[in-house]
Amino acid sequence: MSYPADTVWTMNSWHMHPRAAFDLETTGRDPLTARIVTASIILVDGQGKVLQHHEWLANPGVDIPVEATAVHGIATHTARTQGAPAAQVVNQISGVLDGFFRDKIPVLAFNARYDFTVLAREGARHGVITADPFPVLDPYVMDKHADRYRPGKRTLSAMCAHYGVPLENAHTSAADVLATLGVGAVLAERFPQLRRPARDLHEFQMTWALRQAESFQEYLRRTDPQAVVEGRWPAIAS
Repeated sequence: MSYPADTVWTMNSWHMHPRAAFDLETTGRDPLTARIVTASIILVDGQGKVLQHHEWLANPGVDIPVEATAVHGIATHTARTQGAPAAQVVNQISGVLDGFFRDKIPVLAFNARYDFTVLAREGARHGVITADPFPVLDPYVMDKHADRYRPGKRTLSAMCAHYGVPLENAHTSAADVLATLGVGAVLAERFPQLRRPARDLHEFQMTWALRQAESFQEYLRRTDPQAVVEGRWPAIAS
């Protein structure tokens, strides 16, 4: 039996196959210095049914700023008394992700540049080898490419509201992972250019992320000639 070309393309798209999603909650906004506080990884099948669900609470080894606690709800005392050693958590996260990447299962991460940079830096900090993140799918980058001129915010909460994806307990890693999976699926259904094999889409996103950063940097330099916007994706090299 033969199928139209666009049907074959869709059948080979990442969203028709198993995929995982990954999210961190941390001690701060700078991915080069932030420490992991909580982490979640969820694996689903081609129909979106949950196959694996991993959760971690880490003792980051430093005080958690009150600003960060206000976001994710984990205070220093809780992390110190209930969290696992950071090196152990980093090792376990890396092991799960490495297994997916070796099996060519794509991992979704919203604003992947942040999460994978934090993980790599934590790996270097604790002597843990972290996997090369490939293939990665980033709904933030994909949305900005597919619907470039839509006004408004591009936060995960804003995108969930825009695309009708439920989001409860925002800024907990488990809730954000489920929301990321949901937004990713809607994007693939709505925008044909995103219906590609994950490995191909990863390569496209590297270019899209760079162009998006260049465009934002150009905008910022209208008022700040020294503004610099990071364009490397899905992680910032140390």
